Amino acid sequence: MSQIHKLFLLLFLTSLQLNGFSQNNAPNQRDFKLTIKQTKMAIKLDGVMDEAAWNTVEAVTNFKKKFPNDIGDAKKQTEVKYLFDDKNIYFGFKVYDSGTAITKSLKRDIGHDGMDGVGIILDPTNQQTNGFYFVLSTLNVQSEDQLSGSSSDGINYSWDSKWYSMTKDYGNYWIAEIAIPFKSIRYNPENKNWGVNFVRIDAKNFEYSTWTKVATNFKSYDLGLTGLMQWETNPPASSNNIIFLPYLTGGASNDNQANSSTTTGNAGFDAKIALNSALNLDLTVNPDFSQVEVDNQVTNLTRFSIFLPERRAFFLENSDLFAGFGIPPIRPFYSRTIGLDKAGNKIPILFGARLSGNLSPDVRIGAMNMQTGRKGDYAPENFSAFTLQKRVLKRSMIKGYFLNRENFISVEEEKLNPLSKYGRNAGVSFDYSNAEGTINYWANYNLSIKPTIKSLNNYYEAGGSFNTRKFGFVFDLANVDKNYYTDMGFVQRIENYDAINDTTIRVGFKHIFSEISYNILPTKGKVGRVETAFQNALIFNPDNSFNEWESGISIKTDFKNASNLKLGISNNVTNLLFATSFTDGDPLPAARYQYAKIGLGYVSDTRKLFGWFSEIMIGQFYNGNVQSFGAGINWRSQPHLNLRLNAQLNQIQLPGTYGSTKLVLIAPRIEYNFSTQLFWTTFIQYNTQGNNFNINSRLQYRYKPMSDFFLVYTDNYFTDPLFKNKNRALIFKLSYWF
Repeated sequence: MSQIHKLFLLLFLTSLQLNGFSQNNAPNQRDFKLTIKQTKMAIKLDGVMDEAAWNTVEAVTNFKKKFPNDIGDAKKQTEVKYLFDDKNIYFGFKVYDSGTAITKSLKRDIGHDGMDGVGIILDPTNQQTNGFYFVLSTLNVQSEDQLSGSSSDGINYSWDSKWYSMTKDYGNYWIAEIAIPFKSIRYNPENKNWGVNFVRIDAKNFEYSTWTKVATNFKSYDLGLTGLMQWETNPPASSNNIIFLPYLTGGASNDNQANSSTTTGNAGFDAKIALNSALNLDLTVNPDFSQVEVDNQVTNLTRFSIFLPERRAFFLENSDLFAGFGIPPIRPFYSRTIGLDKAGNKIPILFGARLSGNLSPDVRIGAMNMQTGRKGDYAPENFSAFTLQKRVLKRSMIKGYFLNRENFISVEEEKLNPLSKYGRNAGVSFDYSNAEGTINYWANYNLSIKPTIKSLNNYYEAGGSFNTRKFGFVFDLANVDKNYYTDMGFVQRIENYDAINDTTIRVGFKHIFSEISYNILPTKGKVGRVETAFQNALIFNPDNSFNEWESGISIKTDFKNASNLKLGISNNVTNLLFATSFTDGDPLPAARYQYAKIGLGYVSDTRKLFGWFSEIMIGQFYNGNVQSFGAGINWRSQPHLNLRLNAQLNQIQLPGTYGSTKLVLIAPRIEYNFSTQLFWTTFIQYNTQGNNFNINSRLQYRYKPMSDFFLVYTDNYFTDPLFKNKNRALIFKLSYWF
């Protein structure tokens, strides 16, 4: 038995022992149970809660602390009442408070981090696999998203739906009244048991609290930690409904590099069709994403491509169905391959369809087909994706997928590059989680199918994790063959640039990754939490020879005043396979390098109107040195004005003829929210590594729920020569939700 297999077996046996220990701490829904009753009396959303219907309900309260530690009850309590009629589910919050609320923004989908507010988690299947999250701030700013078993990675509030709310401040408490239409969510009306939880964000006291007990090592919206909402009678069947969202765009652009100017006009639509109470069909014709904010530019000091997040809402909704395979640096499906080239430039999408939802409480399905058009050297392409997920045990999952990209290139183009004709991927995954969510295992096998390729086209992986309030452990093994192509995905390390021959060479790799973390949760004093983490990544070549070893230790201290301090030390040993360049000097030769770095960062109290952060990193870089300095300030006049300025300087100094370079990134951002319906944002990015100075200014007017008018101005310049214009455009977009 190899050393790798021995390590995995040891992890498995250890976790089985820990599993038996941790199960006793799992929350029981019987301890957090409510019964929701139907009302025939009218409820007016005005933040008063003086309707007679509310007097028929006993509130749930006794919220438990969740963050910065999970010891005891919340400092300020919250009461929640709940009702339903034939159209809506109603929730009434009475939130005990004192002083002026912290509300950073009036912008919709801002979320809840650092702001006073409340949240509702609904799991209509009560299977702990998918649900909904509704968040409301004290000034009635709405955010919502879909939840899945993989939402522990974070949520982005990409899903949009109609719901209604009103808040009112009474000084020592505030009221929130919420109505969620049945037609805005998917559920089985025959199911009378739903998962539910309530979240309270008390920014002034830097505290999160929840109705059910949620340990500090879990997200507050974890679906596995909900209480039970029992319906007195079956929830009303939501009639199948169709949402139609047409749009109209127009604008003018000037491309100085191509010496051309154009005016444009376009139209298209999105549609959502509820096939039944739990299954949804999305259609799009000639979609337009001109209103989507530009990518945040970053400085890349690695030898490989970086993973940029998806920002287009069409691909974000239910994205876990497709994007939840693999691990962050190895993703078989990466939606940015559809409608965007590698530089992030737009490729026209002609039409598309996506089917997603539940076939049964235990089975989820996802199917998608997108057709792109021709642009320059890009031939039309068709992208198809299919995935099926079956829930097993209590919180575990068997998942499978099939992906296909078909390129409509000419016979001559195919002869020049036969691999570009098509790319297909298939895979199966088993994800195990115990009832509490503290023990996780995963194993997956993935296959790549390309013309003329018959071997070395696999990616397989296995790993496990253990996570308690104070201790965490992650272990992962992976093997990626050199012919594992992902035309619809992202693999970070497989392509290696040879700077001497100016070519890219594919090299497979194996990795062993581990992380151990330990949290200290003081009950007294100014420190809320101290987290220490040790990471270790070993990379091997296909023949098992050594490639790279990355190790590091970090200590992060979260203070109870919402500031934090982080110290990190890392060490790297690299057996460089090919010459590479980081400067304008000679390429670094293929050789063995060892280098170490140390970094320190501080973030001030994020609740204050003025905040700042600073970070510094110094150390070795291959055979030279590197210094990185970053700083930023944030000032707001809540809730309307937010000003932020981030700046970063990276200096690489290599010996002799290998050269030196100075990389500057400056990114100011101005946001003014006139109301909860009118927002203006200007984002400026000056990036010498990308030789780009970008200005993006966007005005959004939500003139009715889910209907918007956008006016977007974008301008791009070179940083060298400075202020030489590349292109600019002014575009409007008008959409209407039927």
